[in-house]
Amino acid sequence: MYDGIDPSWPIKSKGLAGVLAIFFGGIGIHKFYLGKVFQGILYLVFCWTYIPVIISFIEGIIYLLSSEHNFSVKHRVRTR
Repeated sequence: MYDGIDPSWPIKSKGLAGVLAIFFGGIGIHKFYLGKVFQGILYLVFCWTYIPVIISFIEGIIYLLSSEHNFSVKHRVRTR
């Protein structure tokens, strides 16, 4: 049975992504960790507006509260 998770996707920690988003998300560290380099650069460029801080705090909470499967499929990673 196929669960939508590709074995070739990189292994990433959902908890670490959430913590990075909450504490360092204003500069896009969580996006770089998840392999979304362009989004990480956007967070870096606009970090002076504090908008990425607010967005990443909310993203961090969503990461931590989402199920392992939903996190894996949405971000195209395998969880530990």
